[in-house]
Amino acid sequence: MSLKPNIVELQARARSDLRMGLPVVFGLRGDFAVVASAEALPPSRLDELRNLAPRLILAITARRAETLKARAYSDQVARVVMPADADCGWAKSVADPADDMHNPMKGPLQTLRGGEEGLFRAAITFCKAARLLPAAFVAEVGSDGPELAARYGLTLLDADEAYPVMHDTSPLNPVAAARLPMQAFQAGRLHIFRPEDGGEEHYAVQIGMPDRQKPVLARLHSACFTGDVLGSLKCDCGPQLNAALMQMGAEGAGILLYLNQEGRGIGLANKMRAYSLQDQGFDTVEANHRLGFEDDERDFRIGAKLLERMGFDQVRLLTNNPAKVAMLEGHGIKVTERVPLKVGLNPMNEAYLATKARKSGHLL
Repeated sequence: MSLKPNIVELQARARSDLRMGLPVVFGLRGDFAVVASAEALPPSRLDELRNLAPRLILAITARRAETLKARAYSDQVARVVMPADADCGWAKSVADPADDMHNPMKGPLQTLRGGEEGLFRAAITFCKAARLLPAAFVAEVGSDGPELAARYGLTLLDADEAYPVMHDTSPLNPVAAARLPMQAFQAGRLHIFRPEDGGEEHYAVQIGMPDRQKPVLARLHSACFTGDVLGSLKCDCGPQLNAALMQMGAEGAGILLYLNQEGRGIGLANKMRAYSLQDQGFDTVEANHRLGFEDDERDFRIGAKLLERMGFDQVRLLTNNPAKVAMLEGHGIKVTERVPLKVGLNPMNEAYLATKARKSGHLL
């Protein structure tokens, strides 16, 4: 048995290191860079990064660059050259839009054009996976990456090997299941699934004994701590969750997949940042873009894999989102019917729901 970490384990370690403010080393076809989260890196380590390379680059997404009126020269990443006197505070102001309204002028920002941007894309991808702001310090170190990783005890990851793993959906394995009587239906059962890449667990709520030879009433519900647990009036998530379970209970069978993809896949901390931006007058899509994220960062392939894992290949899908229908159909799950789920409208989320309909194509 080999005790050497495999690519999945190294990927999980890199996410954890970035979250803790530790640099990691990424390699791509013989070139290497030392990468650290702009959000999490302690100021004491910034000078150490600067000493590793002739210049330090702050990688941000093209979405964030657009907000800052900086040229990205790419549809994925902008490479901002850090001024010699810039500190962590400057980097965080570029990465985090919290003070954009009070301090809109961050530049002028010098950005790089041309050249290989794979290491910078990898840095952004891993910051997103760690639920951090998508902004990273990048010190290009040529071929010295392995030696630096060994000297400082840093995680070393080959981006060529990591990318297929990062952009695929990790296999999900059942961990435990037990009977769970619920208000919606007493004959309920909760199944826990754990991904092999060390990511967040996902849950399947089973109502009754669905017939696997017929389309099952199903819902893919993304976790919403504020709506599902706290009863937030800013969204319709809590009412949708309860209505879906009650409808399954009324029919006596159903599957609700509870996917831990909080905040449309950006995590609870970034979701709260988006809420703060919404309080400044931006809608939910604009807030995500200002933070550097896409409209929706969720991976609904997880839902398709869970349904397949549980033996279902056709569903009646409870959703207002045509993208979920298209995704399931594209990954081998036949959607025989889209069942509307129009609940939860209130004066405090009218604008939010209107944005979902206008910009995200929800059928409301």
